[in-house]
Amino acid sequence: MSLEGITGLLPFLLLFLVFYFFMIRPQMKKQKEEKKFAADLKKGDKVVTKSGMHGKIIDFSEKLNAVILETGAGKITFDKSSISLELSKQLNAPKKEEKK
Repeated sequence: MSLEGITGLLPFLLLFLVFYFFMIRPQMKKQKEEKKFAADLKKGDKVVTKSGMHGKIIDFSEKLNAVILETGAGKITFDKSSISLELSKQLNAPKKEEKK
């Protein structure tokens, strides 16, 4: 391949690298974190679903790949994938006290 051929491909190669580091890699990292979070859930954890339902895990249904949450409305079954990593972290984060 000649030098002109390589320099012609250089913009496409740089575009692919930018796309990989700003789009593909972060998405793969987020999926890995969410998978680990779902695997680490245990009874008694307080969680929030992606739709905003707050509850405490009381049991698991391995057959359905679901969790059973105790909420203000009673016991409800949700898919593990519907549990929000970010919202659950916010719920369980230590509260900062306001200074007046």
